[in-house]
Amino acid sequence: DMYPNLAGQHSTYLEKQLHDFRSAAQTGGKEGRMDPIMGGMSVALSDQDIADISAFYASQAKKDIEVKDVPELGAQLYKNGDAARGITACIACHGPGGKGAELAGFPAIDAQHANYIKIQLNKFHDTNRNNDLNGMMQDIAKKLNSDDIDALSKYISSLK
Repeated sequence: DMYPNLAGQHSTYLEKQLHDFRSAAQTGGKEGRMDPIMGGMSVALSDQDIADISAFYASQAKKDIEVKDVPELGAQLYKNGDAARGITACIACHGPGGKGAELAGFPAIDAQHANYIKIQLNKFHDTNRNNDLNGMMQDIAKKLNSDDIDALSKYISSLK
């Protein structure tokens, strides 16, 4: 549950991530998205390999995740955000069912394990992950506390 479910993810998003992993591996983390596992897997991929792998995973059917005890706070933050703290609603970019918007570069986040979502939100929060468009996820995640992240992770994982 610490790894993403890639089935049904937008191919353009997958391509971007693989290019970013490869770039980080080639530049020692000065560019792209640093990850020791994915860096090693992506460093030898050609652009065509990346396109083919991305198309393959995008064509796969998603499998729903069973989530129990979804906190109301997660639903509230996802649907409404928190204007007082400057937290934009997740639904604005990822849509009502978490399907994202491929042309805008917003990934599908439905059918992901809560633990994976939590790990990624914490990385954005701590700025350990910084390959988001214009730093949007970092800006939002840094305003979230650990209870927010836990609740959002469970809610997002429950989206179908």
